[in-house]
Amino acid sequence: MSEVAKVLDDYKRSQLSLEDACEALSRAYTVQLGHTTLDLQRERRVGFGEVVYGEGKTSRQLCDIFAALIERRQSVLATRVSAEAALAVCSCLPGTVHDAVARTLVHHNAPPQPVPGRIAVVSAGTSDQHVAEEAAVTAEFYGNDVLRISDVGVAGLHRLFARLDEIRSASVIVAVAGMEGALASVVGGLVRAPVIAVPTSVGYGAAFGGLGALLGMLNSCASGVSVVNIDNGFGGGYMAAIINRLSAGRAGDALRSPDGELRTMGGA
Repeated sequence: MSEVAKVLDDYKRSQLSLEDACEALSRAYTVQLGHTTLDLQRERRVGFGEVVYGEGKTSRQLCDIFAALIERRQSVLATRVSAEAALAVCSCLPGTVHDAVARTLVHHNAPPQPVPGRIAVVSAGTSDQHVAEEAAVTAEFYGNDVLRISDVGVAGLHRLFARLDEIRSASVIVAVAGMEGALASVVGGLVRAPVIAVPTSVGYGAAFGGLGALLGMLNSCASGVSVVNIDNGFGGGYMAAIINRLSAGRAGDALRSPDGELRTMGGA
């Protein structure tokens, strides 16, 4: 029974007054920390729990947030976390893992349920790795198998072609690139899977902090390409996780007989 259902049941059986039930329902949906209001019901609504955007938050605030969510047996992912804040959270909450490249913090209440299928995170250059790794860590946080393929930008297409069979094995592809952002179009023209393009702020002056890559990706002539914001590795990894989960759900439905029982691919 969910916490909300328990409160309503207690009220129905007159074990809680109306005032106490209202207060308990408020606590069941949110946690008030003074500096932050945590949404406890997001996973029930959308399938994935609340993610913490770490940039601009103090070490104390992040410790409070992680502690509150862990106390309620929720897994936690934070992005854009400074090295100082990461050290503070890991020190006060054992079991929290910091990825310095992705700039993420992860604490699992329980191992994530594995999702069938694979997500490929394909990046153009080594300079794109912060963003690419943020996408990869995000997808892994939600139980996805992630294939990382780096430094295969269009300046040397033979590097991409050498990994093409691996890329084509993925259900969803996240293409991360700066400069002119052409990698997403090239990949989009070679694969059947949906491609999520992530422009990065890597590039010289005329790249305008990633705007050049963003506009290039938005104007892609490859039909299967969608685009998230500049340097938004989290957004790319999150969207890939949603698509892969839906794809896995359809595959599961295909394995069910009309009465709902699981069957083999042979139809037994």
